Amino acid sequence: MPASVPVSLLSDQMVDMKFITAFTGLTDKWFYKLIKEKKFPKPIKLGRASRWFKSEVEKWLKERIEESREEEQPEEK
Repeated sequence: MPASVPVSLLSDQMVDMKFITAFTGLTDKWFYKLIKEKKFPKPIKLGRASRWFKSEVEKWLKERIEESREEEQPEEK
């Protein structure tokens, strides 16, 4: 199998905005602003509902954590 084979859709949970806001402690307005600015994954529209893959939300949060910690590190001399 090629290395570029995507993760099976059945192995990734879909989550809603209520989950994301509870998970992060941030507001839905903040996330919709980030989506508009292309700084957060676009939702998957299922009828009128919006969902995200949990793995994408986790990846986004891990990236923010890494960025935050990189900013805190003093530069080596």
